[in-house]
Amino acid sequence: MLEHRKQCVAIVGEAVAAGARLFKACDQIGIHPSTYRRWQDEGIVLADKRPTARRPEPANKLSVAERKQLLATFHLPEHEDLPPSQVVPRLADKGIFLASESTCYRVLHKAGEQHDRGRVKPKQRRAKPDEYAATRPNQVWTWDVTWLKGPVRGVFFYLYMIVDVFSRKIVGWEVYERECGELASELVRRAVMSTGSLGTPAVLHADNGSPQKSATLRVTLQQLGIEPSYSRPRVSNDNAYSESLFRTTKYRPDYPMQGFGNIEEAQNWVLSFVRWYNLVHRHSAIKFVTPEQRHNGEDIEILAQRKALYEQVKQARPERWSGNTRDWSRPDKVLLNPDNTGTSNVKKLESAA
Repeated sequence: MLEHRKQCVAIVGEAVAAGARLFKACDQIGIHPSTYRRWQDEGIVLADKRPTARRPEPANKLSVAERKQLLATFHLPEHEDLPPSQVVPRLADKGIFLASESTCYRVLHKAGEQHDRGRVKPKQRRAKPDEYAATRPNQVWTWDVTWLKGPVRGVFFYLYMIVDVFSRKIVGWEVYERECGELASELVRRAVMSTGSLGTPAVLHADNGSPQKSATLRVTLQQLGIEPSYSRPRVSNDNAYSESLFRTTKYRPDYPMQGFGNIEEAQNWVLSFVRWYNLVHRHSAIKFVTPEQRHNGEDIEILAQRKALYEQVKQARPERWSGNTRDWSRPDKVLLNPDNTGTSNVKKLESAA
């Protein structure tokens, strides 16, 4: 580093001696003129001392006695559970001014007393959910509940949906008049039986709602050999697949924005939506095949045919292609809550599968 600075100073010095302007010469090597002046001291390059430089104390700094008085004031019974934003105006009403509000915060912070006061619980940092990699259908499922408008204001029906992360297929759904763990437990059992995947789903991910974490559902998952996984509180991105599915549901052109007249009407509409989504909808995240095709493995042949077609067209008219053909390779792995810190639990899922 020191050698690099010497070279920079030498280059800039030569350029200035040849008639170049200082800021132009510095700009060419990517430093500021003030940096050049700091590095140059009568021809000797000094180390950067900014982190350890001694700085004079402000003339208007609070004295030691004033700091002690300020802390003692905040320790009084009537102030001990209040922040500076509350204490400073109260002192002003009594004709007392110790310091500005920002100074009070700074002094309390330096004294290690700037935290939640009174009985307020300190904020908790929640760990990110485990990462899982789905490499085949019926390996990782996610589910959630959303509200559907009823016939009158304030009345709702509850749509339960379970989606397979690998294929994006809706493997279980139902519309109920209430939200509870018992109904969720029944839905999970039916989804496992209807897909013939008893003992196969390794993970069922959900958010932190009361039905999702109910004791009834936990017992059911244990009986079925399914490991529960949960999102962090108030972090919808941890359950992105279900959230995205609900958005697709409610943004369909035929979705009744005015609400459903009764629960049978809601069930019939959801049935038609599920059929369209699983059998007709070409999902962009799985290379524009239907969830049913990917779930059954039919997408392997479909994507291979697309790739062969593109290669054939490119060979016939190569002048129309500036690069490779479109990538129709099959996504072999889908991540749930990918962890970018390097500490994932993918092996945990693979061993469970």
